[in-house]
Amino acid sequence: MMLDDLALVPSGTAVDETAPVVARTRSESIADGPFAEGPRIRNDTKVMIIDDEPLNVEGLEAFLTAAGYTNIVSTSDAEGARDLLFNEQPDVLLLDLMMAPLDGFEVLAWMRTERTLRHVPVIVLTSAADAETKLRALELGAADFLAKPVDASELALRLRNALAAKIYCDRVAYFDSLTGLPNRERCLDRVEWALRYAKRYGTVGAVMQVGLDRFKQINEALGPAIGDHILRVAARRLQKCVRETDFVAPSASRVADSVVSRLGGDEFTVLLPVMERPENAAVVAQRILELNGAPLSVGSREVFVSCCIGIAVFPADGTTKDTILKDAGVAMHHAKLSGDGYKFYSKDLNARSLHRLSLEAELRRGIERGELRAFYQPKVDLATGRLCGAELLVRWQHPTRGLVLPADFISIAEETGLIVGLGEWVLAAGCGQVKAWRTQGVVPPRISINLSSLQFRQRRLVQTVRDALAHAGVNACDLSLELTESAIMERGQENVHVMKELKDLGVALSIDDFGTGYSSLSHLKRFPLDEIKIDRAFLADITTDRDNAAIAIAVIRMGHSLGLRVVAEGVETAEQLAFLQANGCDEAQGFLFGRPVPPEEFGAMLQATASPLWPPLPR
Repeated sequence: MMLDDLALVPSGTAVDETAPVVARTRSESIADGPFAEGPRIRNDTKVMIIDDEPLNVEGLEAFLTAAGYTNIVSTSDAEGARDLLFNEQPDVLLLDLMMAPLDGFEVLAWMRTERTLRHVPVIVLTSAADAETKLRALELGAADFLAKPVDASELALRLRNALAAKIYCDRVAYFDSLTGLPNRERCLDRVEWALRYAKRYGTVGAVMQVGLDRFKQINEALGPAIGDHILRVAARRLQKCVRETDFVAPSASRVADSVVSRLGGDEFTVLLPVMERPENAAVVAQRILELNGAPLSVGSREVFVSCCIGIAVFPADGTTKDTILKDAGVAMHHAKLSGDGYKFYSKDLNARSLHRLSLEAELRRGIERGELRAFYQPKVDLATGRLCGAELLVRWQHPTRGLVLPADFISIAEETGLIVGLGEWVLAAGCGQVKAWRTQGVVPPRISINLSSLQFRQRRLVQTVRDALAHAGVNACDLSLELTESAIMERGQENVHVMKELKDLGVALSIDDFGTGYSSLSHLKRFPLDEIKIDRAFLADITTDRDNAAIAIAVIRMGHSLGLRVVAEGVETAEQLAFLQANGCDEAQGFLFGRPVPPEEFGAMLQATASPLWPPLPR
C-alpha cells in the first residue's frame, strides 16, 4: 500500500498545528532525507509473504517478528494470492518465484496491471542464481532479490531499504507538497480500489467533494501566503472530522480507512470506502460544515471560510472512478448554488448540470452573435414623482428559448468568466443608448449599470469605462456604476483607490443591495459613494415586519448622515411607497413604477414625462 494521510514528523519534533499536514507511511519516515538513518519501523507496517512452502512462511514470519514487524499477512495458497493482495494492499511483498500452479512471475505481471498495487515494492525470494531469471523478474517490476535460504540480517536490511525508497517515491509522486494530503493521483487509486472492493463484497461507500467558499477572493485580498495557510488549516480540519466521525463498517478490512485528499486549488475529497449505510455520509458532512464554520485567526483578524459538499454514493451513483468523482462534483456545485451546505447526487442534479453546461456554450455563442439586449427600468424621485434615472438590465434574446432573464444566465457568466465580456457589452450599450437618445432630441436621465465582483477586480476597469464613454461621445455624469457590498469590501484600500479613479472620471458610484453584506458606518465613510440602494428583501413585509421596517429606516438615516442618496429597490405596492416617502427615502424603482422595457419604449416614456409618473410627496 502507498502512503496514508497521517502526519509525519521526525522523531522528537513537536507537531505545529499551523504547519503543513505532512504525510507518513505505516513504515514511518526518515529523519533527514529518504535514506539518512533508515525508517523507524511502526508496528502497523504491513508486510505480506507469498510462498507455497509453509515452512518457508513460518521462518520468514519468525524473522520479521524478531525484527519488530507485527502486521504480517501470509499465504501458501499461490492460486488465491491475488485476491489476498488486492484485499490487503501491503506496504511491501516478499514473493517466492517458483510456485505452482501460479508462479511469482505471473503474480508480478498481474500486479503491474493493478493501479493500486503496481507501486508496491516486491522482494523476490529465489534459489535461482542465473541472470535470466533475475532479469525477467526485474523487467516485471521486482525491486530486490533475496537468495534462499534467507539470512535474517540481510532480510531486515533489504526490507528497510525497500521501504525507505518507497517512502521517498510516494512522497514525490502521490502527495500534495502544500498540505501533505494525498494528491489527485493517489485519490484516484483509492477510489478505484474502493469501487472494486464494493463490487466484489457488496459494500457501500461514498465520495465527498469539498470546496471552500470565496477562497479565490480571500486569496486575492489577503495574499497567497494567507491563502496557503487557510488551505493547510482546511486540510487539518477535514482530517479531524473524518477521524471523529468514523463510519467504516466493522467488517471492513483495515485498509478501508477514510482518506482525505486534495484534488487541487480549493477542492478536497473525502473517501468513505466502506459504510454501514449511505446516511452516514451526511453525518460526516454535517460535522465538516460545523468545524469549518469556526473562525480562523489570521494575524489580528478573523476570517470565516465556509464550504460546500457534494456526496456521491457507490455503487448506486456510479461504478467507475471518473463517474463517481463527476457525480460528487455535480452535487458540490449545486450545494454551492443553493447554499444548502451539502447535497447528495441525484439524476435530477445531473440533468440540471447538463442544462447549465448547454446554456454556457449557448451564452458564449450568444455574446459573439449579438443576442444580448438592454432593457431599462425607471427610477422615480419620491419628492417630485418624476422620472430621475434608469437601471440598465440585460436580457438574452435566445433564438429558440426566447427572452432569457438574468436569473437564468448571469450566475453562469460569473462562474465561467464570461461576465467580463458581457459587462463590457453592457457598458458600451448603455453609453451608446444615451448618445442615441440625445441624437433624437431626448434628454436622458443618469443610467445605472451593475458591475460584477469579477469586473470590479479587473485591472483595466477604469480604462474600460473611459473607453466606453469616449467611444460613445457621452459625459461621465450620464453614468452611474452599481457595486455590491462584498465587492468593495474584498480588497479594502485598493478598492478605495479604484473607486476614486472612477469618481475622477465623473461617474457616480452606488452600493447595490445594501444591507445584505457586512458594511458599517465606518466602512462606508472610506468609500467615495453617491448612493446606496436598500435591498428588496427588506421591503417585502416592510409594513408588517417591525424588524424590516427598522432596518430600512436605519439605512435611510445612515445614508443621509453621510450625504448619500438612498434608493429603494423592488417597490411593488402603494403601501411600500407610502412608508418610504414618510421616512424620507429619496428615490425608488420597482414594478409599481414600471417594468424593464426596451430602449424604444423607455425613450417614449422620457418624451412623455411632462407630468409626474407618481403623485409626489405631499408638502
